[in-house]
Amino acid sequence: MIQRVTVPSLFPPPAYSHASVVEAGTRLAFLAGSVPLDADGNLIGEGDPVRQAEQVIGNLREQLRAVGSDLAHVVSTDVYVVSGEPAVLSAVWAVVESSGLSTGPHSSTLIGVACLGYPGQLVEITATAVVPD
Repeated sequence: MIQRVTVPSLFPPPAYSHASVVEAGTRLAFLAGSVPLDADGNLIGEGDPVRQAEQVIGNLREQLRAVGSDLAHVVSTDVYVVSGEPAVLSAVWAVVESSGLSTGPHSSTLIGVACLGYPGQLVEITATAVVPD
């Protein structure tokens, strides 16, 4: 159902694939950005990008469960982090990598940004996933 491709002629990615191919006719879920808010709308992990990344992954799991999918069926993510520091981006990526998202591995882009939508928000992840039959 999902073909994950690492291109031999390109630099080997550390924990993601260069591309994911899904056959036509497969159901896909395009998920809105998962954010570090709890069910009551409270920011979790103020000032702590690692804690926020953990909350974001937990919320992403809930989004996937609601559409009949899971982390193993994610084919692509964009990971947004409010930081220009490689160490901060790497710390957030470590959470992504340990979550099960990179099991595939999925295709991903890690992006340092100036700000995100909620006050104090440091991390957001958008995802596309296969919804298995």
